[in-house]
Amino acid sequence: MNVKTKGISWTRAAASLTAPDTMAVPDDATADAKRARASARLREAAARAARVLGERNGALRPDAGMSTAEYAVGTIAACGFAGLLFKVVTSPDVQQMLVSLVQKALALAG
Repeated sequence: MNVKTKGISWTRAAASLTAPDTMAVPDDATADAKRARASARLREAAARAARVLGERNGALRPDAGMSTAEYAVGTIAACGFAGLLFKVVTSPDVQQMLVSLVQKALALAG
């Protein structure tokens, strides 16, 4: 597959880095300049492709997950809620209500 980016293809840029120029034999400075330009274009195209693919996968979202501090606060809040729930469920009034509810359900069932 030939992916074009800004007028140069990946395959053409890669070939220009390794293949000699068969049309004319330029001096070393011109050949080095061509290779440098092709290399820069190839790096730019690769960076652009990585950026586009990253955006498609959601990798560049600034708030992709929680930080360590947010995990700590969430854990403390969950522990506090669990402690409160335990206190409510183990109180005598709630225990009596739960026992009567289970007894009524068993009486209706048979």
